[in-house]
Amino acid sequence: MPVWQALIYGIVQGLAEFLPISSSAHLTLLPWMFHWDDPGLAFDVALHWGTLLAVLVVFWRDWIKLISAGLFGRGEAVDKRLFWALVVSAVPGAILGKLLDKWAEETLRAPLLMACTLAVMGTLLWIADRAGSKARDLSQMTLGRAFSIGVAQAAALVPGVSRSGGTITVGLFEGFGREEIARFSFLMSTPIIFGAGLLKLPHMLREMSAGTGEVTWAGLAAGFLASAVVGVVVIRWMLSYLRTRTYLVFAVYRVALAALVVVLWLSGHR
Repeated sequence: MPVWQALIYGIVQGLAEFLPISSSAHLTLLPWMFHWDDPGLAFDVALHWGTLLAVLVVFWRDWIKLISAGLFGRGEAVDKRLFWALVVSAVPGAILGKLLDKWAEETLRAPLLMACTLAVMGTLLWIADRAGSKARDLSQMTLGRAFSIGVAQAAALVPGVSRSGGTITVGLFEGFGREEIARFSFLMSTPIIFGAGLLKLPHMLREMSAGTGEVTWAGLAAGFLASAVVGVVVIRWMLSYLRTRTYLVFAVYRVALAALVVVLWLSGHR
């Protein structure tokens, strides 16, 4: 895979991981649309670790404060509660990811299925944005609410659902503000991306050492850096954008992309 393709993959990952539009769908549809080779597991891990770095760059102070409060009792009670809410939110994704990740990768990559999930979740995001009270902030995050948002995160094993899209949608239905639930969703991504990357790291190293993948070390580095840099920009932009705007543009984009996939399929693109 050329380095320029690796850069495009990295940019797409950095955008789609944090915007509620499904990174897994975009990374699957990209080679399908342009007839590119599948870059392999090693590259997928590198892209996700790039977005993990992006989250840590933006939220490292938050994580120090949350860990200090949650594990060592140093800080405010609200930070301790939020830390454990984040721990609970990671449980459904960790369990289902361990049990079903390989099955999902092998069976849930059909373009029409992704078109369906993109459109349905886009519609639900729009409804949640309109119907949610937006009266709650993260100080009102309970373990029960965090678990339900974590279930939505686990559902992102299905490409097109979107990890951020699912968690934000459920959070909006539960009455959290737009920026507040986006912040919680970004924080939620830290343990789940780290855990998934750690689980796949041995396979990545074997693939790279054996030279069986489609990407070189240069391509790996390019994708990693692109996803990290773009991820930082997107997180900061998103939190600023949501202070005055709605999620409508993302809902419309999802439905439009779903329509494009259906049109391409019906026109004979396989």
